[in-house]
Amino acid sequence: MALLQSPGRTTLSTSYDLAARASASTIIGHYSTSFGWATRLLQEPVRTHVRCIYALVRVADELVDDAEQSWSPSRRLELIEGLRAETRRALDEGGSANLVVHAFALTAAEHGIGPELIDPFFDSMRADLDVQVHDEDSLATYVYGSAEVVGLMCLRVFVGGSRQRYDDLAPGARRLGAAFQKVNFLRDLQADQSLLGRTYFPGVDLSTFTDRERDLLLDDIDADLAAAAHVIPQLPRSSRRAVRATHDLFAELSSRLRTVPAECIATERVRVPDVVKARILTRAMVSR
Repeated sequence: MALLQSPGRTTLSTSYDLAARASASTIIGHYSTSFGWATRLLQEPVRTHVRCIYALVRVADELVDDAEQSWSPSRRLELIEGLRAETRRALDEGGSANLVVHAFALTAAEHGIGPELIDPFFDSMRADLDVQVHDEDSLATYVYGSAEVVGLMCLRVFVGGSRQRYDDLAPGARRLGAAFQKVNFLRDLQADQSLLGRTYFPGVDLSTFTDRERDLLLDDIDADLAAAAHVIPQLPRSSRRAVRATHDLFAELSSRLRTVPAECIATERVRVPDVVKARILTRAMVSR
C-alpha cells in the first residue's frame, strides 16, 4: 500500500488503486499531448486526481466519437449508458472492475464529486448520439455538461474541500470550460459537420461560413477567456500555473483562428505548433 497525500487528509491506497491511477495517466498521455504537458505543472496529489477525472471524460468521448470503431449508434448508446451506470455503481460501492472508473471514483469520493456534476456530463455525451443540430438552449445545456462541469470537478480538487473557495471560483471555472469547448467546436467545424453530422453553433453552415461569423464566435470565446483569467490568480499554488498554461494555450489557438480565413477553417484543422506550446508552458512554469 501507499499513501496519497491530499489537502487536509491522508488516504491509504492499495496496489489496485495505484494501478487504476496509472491507467488514467496512460490514457491522458495517449490522447492529449497539450493537456498532458499542462498537467505536469500541477503539484501532487492534484495532478493525479485531475488525470483521473480527465481519463473518464476521454473514454466517454471516445465511445461516442471514435470514427475508427465500427460500433453502430445503438451500440455506442449502450456503451455510454453502461459507463454511466458503472460510474454510479462505483461511487455507491467504492470500486469498479473498470480501472478508469475505479480511479475516477476514488477522486470523486475524496473531493465530493457527485451526481450533480456527473449526470450532466453523461447527458451531454448521450446528446452527441441524439442531437445533430443544436439551438441556443440545447447548446448551452450541452456545453455545461460536456465542459463546464468538468471544470467544476477539477475545481473541487483544486480547492481541497473549501466550500467558500469553490463557490467563489466556480463561475470562472465554468467560463474557462466553456471557452475550451467552443474553441474546439470552431477548430473542428469541418470534422463535426462533414464526418459526424453535427452542428454545434446554431445557424453556422460549413458551406457558407464567413469571417464575420468566425469573429462573432471568437468574440464570445475571448470574453469567456477574459472572465476566467481574472480568477486564475485566486487558485491555490498547486494548480495555478497549470491552469494559466492551459488558458494561454487556448487563448493562443483563439488568436490564430482569428487570422485564418473562414473558408480555411471550414476545410482544415488549425493548431498551435509544438514550439509555441513549449514556450507557453515554460512561461507559465517560471511565472511568479
